[in-house]
Amino acid sequence: MPQIIDGKAVSAQIKDELKVRVEEMKKEGISLCLAVIQVGNDPASSVYVGNKKKACAYVGIKSEAYELEESTTEEELIKLIKELNERKDINGILVQLPLPKHINEDLVIRTIDPSKDVDGFHPQSVGALCIGQPGFVSCTPAGIIQLLKRSGIEIAGKECVVIGRSNIVGKPMSLLMLRENATVTIAHSKTVNLKEVAKRADILIVAVGKPKMITREYVKEGAVVIDVGVHRNENNKLCGDVDYDDVAPVCSAITPVPGGVGPMTIAMLMNNCVESAALNR
Repeated sequence: MPQIIDGKAVSAQIKDELKVRVEEMKKEGISLCLAVIQVGNDPASSVYVGNKKKACAYVGIKSEAYELEESTTEEELIKLIKELNERKDINGILVQLPLPKHINEDLVIRTIDPSKDVDGFHPQSVGALCIGQPGFVSCTPAGIIQLLKRSGIEIAGKECVVIGRSNIVGKPMSLLMLRENATVTIAHSKTVNLKEVAKRADILIVAVGKPKMITREYVKEGAVVIDVGVHRNENNKLCGDVDYDDVAPVCSAITPVPGGVGPMTIAMLMNNCVESAALNR
């Protein structure tokens, strides 16, 4: 049986550590507040925003919610972000994605002050990651690094294959694995012989957005498999990009869906909020 990498347990551990740190910061007179902006009422976004607010409350971070109508203009949203940039009592700004089609996501992300960019999406944050400078790191990839480390999985010197090249997961994930001294291959929809490439991996990280696409044919015996995908199957049950039942018997460790990578994203968002308060004091 493989090691089941428990994201719920690791994220709870991180949040408990942050709770202690926040209490100490408050004793020093440092206040923490995250502004969460949601445009429209996409059901999945509403769930994510609710979970973020709960995590803030648990860790001891104040949260301010801005729930805007679907019809909010780009200009109105940009104006709000600029106001939050100026506020000394706000140390983190999060705009829940996706945004309605009439709003330019790239422009919105670039408007957030990089020192308050707790999602790690600003070009300055991404550039800092590329050249090894300090900066906020996208929460899901940062969470995966913590999952591996806290589960006792060695990264340095290992062959890592990341399937997926999105700006939010694939690209930053590959840079973080490089930072941890893995040898990294990024594979994607145009990769030739994807199965053979994936099968080289000691650590296989999958973020393709296709339910149960990765079967045991893609996985080397004894590999560690990290599944970033979240989907609902024909029975409305959650599943990932990896066919868990097929892959689990051949790997040494695997993340389940749900309960693997998902909880780590919010834990690392909380971590970025605390880091932002420490940087901006």
